[in-house]
Amino acid sequence: MVDTGALGAAGTPFEMEIERGKVREFARAVFATDPAYLSDVEPVIPPTFLTTAFFWQHGDSDPWEKVAMDQSRGLHAEQEYVFHGPPPRAGDRLTAQSAVTEIYTKTSRGGGTLTFAVMVTEFRDASGRLVAEARQTGVETS
Repeated sequence: MVDTGALGAAGTPFEMEIERGKVREFARAVFATDPAYLSDVEPVIPPTFLTTAFFWQHGDSDPWEKVAMDQSRGLHAEQEYVFHGPPPRAGDRLTAQSAVTEIYTKTSRGGGTLTFAVMVTEFRDASGRLVAEARQTGVETS
């Protein structure tokens, strides 16, 4: 059962280095053919590349654990990426931090309760400028 006390929980910052080979591997895995992802010396990331941040997010940096969503009744409901300028490129080092920003309920069409939890991860460049956000929404059925 979702722990509403997780609302506002924030993880510790963690670093994510954008590596050229990983950008190319990700682009190929999602069947992206744009040369900007595959051929450039410092390729730009595909929009959904930021999902790979979860490989660097462990322990205290991951507040999602505090949500305590029952995985047998939960699912990933939505994912959104917002870029505040050009997307990051290979060679960039980002500092990311996640926080649980919303927990709310709705009544399903069948009359049950759906509990939603939203986690936002902010990605900042070396100067501290916000370059992107990832917004993840999970839902647990009653």
